[in-house]
Amino acid sequence: MVQVDVFWSYGLGAGFALAAARQLAAAPAGEKLLDNPFFSRTLLYLALLFGPSGMILLWQFPDWETMQVARQLTDLPTWLGVGFAVTNITQGILGFYLCRALIRQGRSYQAFWHLLLAYFGMLFILVHGWDGLGYQRFLSADHQVFAQWHWGLALEWFFSPVALTLYAMGAILLPVLFIWMVTWLAKGRAQAGATLPNRAGEPNNLLTVVTLLALVFGLVLGSAIVVSVAVHWLGWALGALFGVAWLALLGLPQAGPARWFYRRLLWLPAPRAVVSERLATA
Repeated sequence: MVQVDVFWSYGLGAGFALAAARQLAAAPAGEKLLDNPFFSRTLLYLALLFGPSGMILLWQFPDWETMQVARQLTDLPTWLGVGFAVTNITQGILGFYLCRALIRQGRSYQAFWHLLLAYFGMLFILVHGWDGLGYQRFLSADHQVFAQWHWGLALEWFFSPVALTLYAMGAILLPVLFIWMVTWLAKGRAQAGATLPNRAGEPNNLLTVVTLLALVFGLVLGSAIVVSVAVHWLGWALGALFGVAWLALLGLPQAGPARWFYRRLLWLPAPRAVVSERLATA
């Protein structure tokens, strides 16, 4: 969706950088971004898979892709379509670039939060939107369905042409995404070698995928729903303050859920076992 993909693209770039965190931390100090093989693959993913998928959806389903704002392509100015195509790539580049910089500074947990906040922005828009009807706009195959929305019609969305197109795209985009991220994470753990604690309990590839899914559709989606409810009850100002407090509660404590997912993905020691969470690259 036009309103969502700017966050999603950034999150993809940040996620790829985090998956290659140990390799990026160990790279030569003077290495240029375009010489980095992980950035090259990220760029290929954005340009050849993610970007085109967004344009296909915009062309085929302009009402759904704009969250029911436009009813047909002629309702959209040319600059918006061009900007959408460009930012689907540039935002991912930005996400990778900034997270790579943080990782090379030994601030990988801050890089992890770039991933979390990008997906939170994406999912909050899908859940709440700008008017509290984000989930209705998402679960409506077209503007006509949205105009008479109810949960019965929402269930029909899962068998609509929009959903079937998304399933077909997901069958291509998701395996590539997971294979690359899981492989990079596993190679990073192997690269760290003996510096990692409890190698015997190291997660396998399937468990890593489950952890990634639980992070996005458990922690982040759950947080988006909680903050959406807060905005409904308290209004935008107080709801936003609640949202900041909620995210801080998840991420600041050493034993909080955000740090648990971070350590689980990168296979870091428990907080009491080390002084800092700087990545082991030896």
